Amino acid sequence: MTGVVAGNNESFESLLKRFNKRIEQSGILSEIRHREYFEKPSAKRKRKEAAKKRKATRVSAR
Repeated sequence: MTGVVAGNNESFESLLKRFNKRIEQSGILSEIRHREYFEKPSAKRKRKEAAKKRKATRVSAR
């Protein structure tokens, strides 16, 4: 669970900005977007294979 602790005299805006940054870094938002709709197992498999191929081409391009 992601959380932030408010410091002395810290504004709500800066606290919210820090919280949003932590959520983005932890990958919670992308996980929510993936779970928003049901994805068939075959579509999930194809997506993962495509990601593997993209990653492999990025590594080999270096």
